[in-house]
Amino acid sequence: MTVYPFVVHLGAFTITGYGIMMMVGFLVGGWIYARELTRRGLDSAIAWDTVVFAIVGGLLGSKTYYAIASGHIAAVFTRGGLVWYGGFFGGTVFVFGYMWWKRLPIRVLLDSVSPSLAVGYLLGRVGCFLVNDDYGRPTDLPWGMVFPRGAPPSTAANLTQMFGVTLPPGTPPDQLIAVHPTQLYEIALTFVVFWLLWRWRAHRHAAGWLFGVYLVLSSIERIIVEVFRAKDDRILGPVTVAQLLSVGLVGLGVFLMRR
Repeated sequence: MTVYPFVVHLGAFTITGYGIMMMVGFLVGGWIYARELTRRGLDSAIAWDTVVFAIVGGLLGSKTYYAIASGHIAAVFTRGGLVWYGGFFGGTVFVFGYMWWKRLPIRVLLDSVSPSLAVGYLLGRVGCFLVNDDYGRPTDLPWGMVFPRGAPPSTAANLTQMFGVTLPPGTPPDQLIAVHPTQLYEIALTFVVFWLLWRWRAHRHAAGWLFGVYLVLSSIERIIVEVFRAKDDRILGPVTVAQLLSVGLVGLGVFLMRR
């Protein structure tokens, strides 16, 4: 299957599918968070304040992470480079700062926001698919997809030079290669994560338990999908930086659940 990016041109402005889904992700996540706060008898306005801090911190964190990983400070000012873990850590710092400033019940709020975090990530991956970014390694499975105008295009040259993929000798550099649609894998797995968090949101455990569950499930999801991703940051054999970070978050999640 051949897939092209979703782009809308309005005069001098260009709107991408990723930008649209990023906005939708924050709005839908904020709405679910506000609904959960209301169910718990808390002020729903906290949700929208949190969204603002999460956007600012997430953008700064993701761009900073990308600039450090790429080794080019100028990457901070480019259009791309919105790395999930950088955004997660940056947003977390800003949101925790907001909660501390307002003296809010942090563990209760973390439980409340957990389903929203899963939804936001899911919609973000829809955006990645719409701009043909973050795809996987070559595959001959029936659902393999070709991205002629991806970021970058899934050509033999890009896969070998940028992601270290080994292809059969003599493969033309400009040949388009079918790859795993790992964006769709993440959408499906993250929906399962959201569904479980939504079912367990009225749990009887101590405050903070559900956030621990979110860390464990979302990190396991990422560890699985990274196996199929086309990546240039495999530092311990096949292990990627994202997988190492995910292992650490699984440990933190288990700690919070047990505590």
